[in-house]
Amino acid sequence: MESSRLVTTATALALALGAGSAQSASHREAPFISTLPKVDATDLYAFRSYESGRSGYVTLIANYQPLQGPYGGPNYYPLEDDAVYEIHVDNDGDAVEDLTFQFDFETVTNDLQVDAGGEMVSVPLKNIGGIGPNSWDVGNVTARQTYTLDVVRGDRRTGTTDAVLNMDTGDDTFIRPVDNIGQKSISDYAAYAGNHVYPVNIPGCSGAGRLFVGQRQESFAVNLGEVFDLVNTDPLGPRDGESNVIADTNVTSLAIEAPVECLTASGEPVIGVWTTASLPQARVLNPAPDAANGGRDAAVNGGAWTQVSRLGMPLVNEVVIGRKDKDRFNASEPMDDAQFARYVTNPTLPELLEILFASAGAEAPNTFPRQDLVSAFLTGLDGVNQPADVTPAEMLRLNTSVSPVAAASQNSLGALAGDNAGFPNGRRPGDDVVDISLRVAMGALLPDAPNRDAPFTDGAIVDATDFATAFPYLNTPLPGSPNP
Repeated sequence: MESSRLVTTATALALALGAGSAQSASHREAPFISTLPKVDATDLYAFRSYESGRSGYVTLIANYQPLQGPYGGPNYYPLEDDAVYEIHVDNDGDAVEDLTFQFDFETVTNDLQVDAGGEMVSVPLKNIGGIGPNSWDVGNVTARQTYTLDVVRGDRRTGTTDAVLNMDTGDDTFIRPVDNIGQKSISDYAAYAGNHVYPVNIPGCSGAGRLFVGQRQESFAVNLGEVFDLVNTDPLGPRDGESNVIADTNVTSLAIEAPVECLTASGEPVIGVWTTASLPQARVLNPAPDAANGGRDAAVNGGAWTQVSRLGMPLVNEVVIGRKDKDRFNASEPMDDAQFARYVTNPTLPELLEILFASAGAEAPNTFPRQDLVSAFLTGLDGVNQPADVTPAEMLRLNTSVSPVAAASQNSLGALAGDNAGFPNGRRPGDDVVDISLRVAMGALLPDAPNRDAPFTDGAIVDATDFATAFPYLNTPLPGSPNP
């Protein structure tokens, strides 16, 4: 694959994101999901593993529950017991899932009590003593979570389902580490969390996969507040000229590493990936939860699963989809994406940037309809990451035949700078999708665009060297204590 070709087509695919602005990838991006943070997907990554010795694997990471303050006790940030969280893989280009990794969580409560004046009384805190270092060292914890992971082949609701098993123990239930309460409660959080990375047997796949679910430091970089304030920053300033204001928050990651051949179909190296979260259709509030069950029955849920969150490519629902259709997009499936085509053929963000920065010479491309964006955004790019028989649909597409690049050699501008293993060919933690998309928004693809070569940036830089070089790649979450 020629480098120059991938650079050009990568630019097209990035522009297809809707000429990405510097808005945080899917953090409270739609009106309805902002009321349900536990099931709000924030970022999705799909890349050939670049950890030494793991190049035959693909890492998939879906982040949920945005903008977690590390000090958010006493409940911290459990995921939703009554939800189903999924990472979908389409490996034949028909816009329908062929493989789904399905996560299901359960809260385990422990009514810890202390003697208060001769009576044993339940405590109000998350824990009453140290936690770890082993995953099962949770005797001092009042509430924690376990989870199961199933692989569904075929339709996500009616396909064949098999449990993913712990290769060491044969168990089908895994422990999620307690969030990073602070250094007095968990003295070495990195080691404690590392004991929750499991070698797994994925049914139908050869080779040991790996699995981790738990809190991580926020991996996205964006000058968030100033961007939402009518892009109140210098879009032509230095790439590191502003602070990454969300760097002091955490997220919850669902990470799985699987062999390449487990995810691809015969003869087709391109996979499409997206993540969703669904809730039961009905919810009845219970004003008097059952104390014997840890007070967990504050609501009774039932009915069919209803999808409430969806994320594939970064920035789509923020800066492509019009506000009136944001909730509709979150509830939709890729096979139905034709209903959103106008947002791609006639993107509004470049026009807004021209209005905001006309005095600085910003001028939006005047090419409508953007048929090049239809090709890039809905089908992938021919010869790069387009399946042989593709149905137009929005998802993160990864050509698994492109070899991974070691962290030290990665370029944060990805394929735009000649790093063919980076965004938009999948997405790695160190790919600066904001700067890539922002530059393309103002015409980097079009030969006659007035701002084709302008180095637009939000000022918050990200790089592969900011992250770990081994699974699950994303950094140890920030502790709630001590307060720096």
